Amino acid sequence: MTHRYAVIGNPVAHSRSPQIHTAFARQTGEALEYTRIEAPIDGFREVASGYFAAGGSGLSVTVPFKSEALAMAADATARARLAGAANVLAVQPDGGLLADNTDGIGLIRDLTLNLGVGLTGRRILLLGAGGAARGVIGPLLAESPAALFVANRNGDRSASLATHFALAGPLDGGGFDEIEGAWDIIINATSAGLSGGEIPIEPECFAVDALAYDMVYGVETSFMALARGFGTRVHDGLGMLVEQAAEQFQLWRGVRPDTAPVIAELRGG
Repeated sequence: MTHRYAVIGNPVAHSRSPQIHTAFARQTGEALEYTRIEAPIDGFREVASGYFAAGGSGLSVTVPFKSEALAMAADATARARLAGAANVLAVQPDGGLLADNTDGIGLIRDLTLNLGVGLTGRRILLLGAGGAARGVIGPLLAESPAALFVANRNGDRSASLATHFALAGPLDGGGFDEIEGAWDIIINATSAGLSGGEIPIEPECFAVDALAYDMVYGVETSFMALARGFGTRVHDGLGMLVEQAAEQFQLWRGVRPDTAPVIAELRGG
């Protein structure tokens, strides 16, 4: 029996998830097909419900539907509830939907395992206060950093996030003008890099031997160019993409694929 999965979003034509999950299936011997679904901005629930009614086994959920995915599910993991968003839906044995959010663990695994960057006791600056940031704050706090600061153009939005995640660990938030000191790891979770917008951070924000990490993959964003200009080492989010997909695959199929060869394949290695 071939199980059916897909990534749903708007837009979604650029998604590399089909290539990733097809590689996982080939590696593990799992029989599945994985496609793309572009849902209308106001039609996520209708399209997703129709997909599952027609026998779909699971969905990867990308922008702008992650909050709606969480609301649609009968049950959700603690990390999805904390994030207030889900990036994966899975059909359970009783026919109900389980929502999960694998973005955070995908980021953590890429940083710690693939890049060898320890997070415990480090000062981490997270840029952006949207859905991408919400999905990773809980897992970052679970690594016991020395400090985590969420910076956003709208400082009130960052402060609101800090309040929401207060029970998960020490977190502060504010505007870009409220960033103080040097940071060991600076993670860009904004869309500014794709839109060509600039991120107003100063060279002093980057500690010696700092890492600049952009969740975007496949392009040189303005944030990455800025960090390179300061002499900072830079990584994109391709590893995070593959790692979060592997977590989804394990949720669906009960086996975790090896991510290293898939990351190498996507990078053309």
